[in-house]
Parts: sequence; structure tokens; C-alpha cells
Amino acid sequence: MSTQSQIAIIGGGLAGLTAAIHLAKKGCDVTLFEKNNYPKHKVCGEFISNEVLPYLQQLGIDLTVLQPTQIHTTILSLPSGTSLTAKLPLGGFGISRFTLDHHLYQLALQHGVSVVHQTVTNTTFSNNQITLTTENGGTHTANVVLGAYGKRSNLDHTLERTFIKKKSPWLAVKAHYCGHFPNNVVALHNFEGGYCGVSKVENNTINICYLVQYDTFKQFKNIPEFETHILQHNPHLKVLLENATMLFVKPLTISQISFENKTQVENHILMLGDTAGLIHPLCGNGMAMAIHSAKIASECTLAYLNDNISRETFEARYRKQWNYHFKSRIQTGKLLSKLLLSTFFSQVVMRIVITFPKLVPYIISKTHGKPISE
Repeated sequence: MSTQSQIAIIGGGLAGLTAAIHLAKKGCDVTLFEKNNYPKHKVCGEFISNEVLPYLQQLGIDLTVLQPTQIHTTILSLPSGTSLTAKLPLGGFGISRFTLDHHLYQLALQHGVSVVHQTVTNTTFSNNQITLTTENGGTHTANVVLGAYGKRSNLDHTLERTFIKKKSPWLAVKAHYCGHFPNNVVALHNFEGGYCGVSKVENNTINICYLVQYDTFKQFKNIPEFETHILQHNPHLKVLLENATMLFVKPLTISQISFENKTQVENHILMLGDTAGLIHPLCGNGMAMAIHSAKIASECTLAYLNDNISRETFEARYRKQWNYHFKSRIQTGKLLSKLLLSTFFSQVVMRIVITFPKLVPYIISKTHGKPISE
């Protein structure tokens, strides 16, 4: 079966769904390809910086109906338990991907987006159009294709993207818990070989998501054993985990998380969110960046379709805008990760920020943006 639309989006996560809503509201014919059904849990920190709220509101996306937690304080701790508490300059909110993605999916349908629950396996470019091939052998042709399929996919192998050829040492684990944790706090607790983010989402639920180097993790038989012997060496995590009850049957995991540099345009596909570049989760800004990238891609797409610019100019404009907003944030995230994973440097950094607490908002600003609007 062969179909066609003005715009095709590969991936129905935050970036893909937000772009679909933006473009559909502007009158575009949008088809979104998503392999999974909604709702679905995802490995994610589930904290969103308030920098994206003006943009979401201008798109008519009201997240207050989902009753997210309002977060304005951050706590950072070292494996020893030494900690620092600071105010978040912009604040943010906690909402699960299970709830948020499903909400955006329903809004996309209401705005006329066609959703195809199929995996895209290949893409070809010809006559200034891109043809997608799906797992069932169907094809779909579009003038513009946006790639928003997440951190890694078999499609990355098909496109022969450079980063996918390199092994990555990172593993992520996430689960929801019932227990006691402040509603207004997002915490980042370091442990040997990684760091763990903790914050509340809707329904008084605690989201715990941690990133660990595989060499550290593989020393243990399973996740509970690893958490007992490594995570709980940090006294903050020990108290939290010993007094919380997991709400999942078992934690969700994802391996081979790559922080290598990625290309923002591949085979004439504009890449969004984690597909374009992944900031270290310790920065707590991946979800906001995904939403912001949807804005940039949507605006560039509308200019291409309406202003008679060339595809070369269209793609170059997107690369330039993406790098302007996100390149330095990702580089800062990599530097912070190296510092915090070093016992010596993490202690030095902690002593400095405790002595000069005004440095904290400055450091946060280097991985976050200003409030954005349409």
C-alpha cells in the first residue's frame, strides 16, 4: 500500500507529537509513524523545565489538566552524602511520559494528524521527495520528513549514522515508586559509576531514573543487587529506596545510550529531540530540548513550504538554529558528567559551589534556555 502526505514524522514521542500538533494547527497534512501504542512508560527523568511553557500554551496545550507537580528546588549529592540545595531559576514540573505522551497523542488526533502504528525501516530521497518504507512493506511519500524516533533505532543503522557504529558504555534504569519525597524537588544523587534523578510526577508518584556505566553494573547479577551494593552507598538513595515501594512489576531499562555527536540532518530528514543530539540526563533538560527542537523544526518546515526557499537553505537553516540553541548545552552536559563521575573533581566542584552558591544558577543556565514562545 502506498500513501502520501505533505509532512511525515517518524516517532511519536515528545518532539514528534509536538511538531505534529504545531504543523497540523498551521494547516499542514501530517502523518506520524509510531511503532508503539499509547499510553506507554518510557525510560525518562520526567522533569520538564518551565522554559517551554509559553510555547506549549501558544499551541493550546494545557498541561494543568494532567496535574503535574510543580518543582522549584534542586538537590545535588555526592556518593558520600554531601549535598547542596538550590533554587531552580525557571522552575519546572514533573509529569510521566505515560500520561504526557498519551495526552499529546490525543491532541494530535483532534487536530487531524494521521497516526500509523508501524516501524519505518528505510527511507529514500528522489525528485525532492522522501519515501518511507514500513515493516509491513508499505510506502509513504512526503515533501518533508522529521525524525523523532529517540536515542537509537535500527533506522540509524540503515541511514549509516556515524554514532551508531560505536559502542556506548551507558545503561539507564527507571521505575515509579510510592513513598515519601518532596513534591517541589528534583534531586540528582551521584553514586559510583553514575547518577540518579528523583522527582515526583502526577498522582503523588516518585520517578527514579538512573544512568550507570555498564562496567560498574555488570559486576552484579541483577538490578536489586546493584542497587543494594552501589546506589545505596549514597545515604540519600539508601533512605529513599528502603522506604519506597516499586509500582512497576520490574524496572524499565535501555542500553547503549550514546552521547556521541549526531548529525541534525540525515538523508534530507530533519532530526529532532534525542535523535538529533542527547544531553546528559544529569542536566534535567532533555524533555524541554525535545519540545524546543519541535518548534525549530516546525518553523523551518513552514518556511520551506510557504516561502519558496530551496531544500538546501531549509536544511542549513535548521542545522544553524539547532546548533545555536543546543550545541553548547550538550557540550556543557558532557563536561559536567566527567566532573561528577570523578571522585576528586566532584568533591572540588561541590566545595566551590557550597562556598559560592550563586554559581549554581549560572551552571544551570548553561544547560537550560530562556522561556520560548511560538
